[in-house]
Amino acid sequence: MNALTKLKPALLVLLTFAFLAAVNTTALGQCSMCRSALAGSNNAFFVRNFNIGVLVLLVPPVTIFCSIFVVLKRYKKADDEDQGDQEP
Repeated sequence: MNALTKLKPALLVLLTFAFLAAVNTTALGQCSMCRSALAGSNNAFFVRNFNIGVLVLLVPPVTIFCSIFVVLKRYKKADDEDQGDQEP
């Protein structure tokens, strides 16, 4: 299996996330309380940086979540290969 085949799912997820982040500017991950507090702010630079901060704080939980599924998938694949070798 070549490296490109292994990277296709990750590239697809990354491109989908980048597309959605670029297209939908209202989905920047603010809760209703943060949005209402920032709505009255006249400092656009602060609001922009706050939105970026929210997205940066989203990266570690998503990475951990995806890592767990990658490990489980590899474990299941290795387990399936081991069971295939033990057929009588």
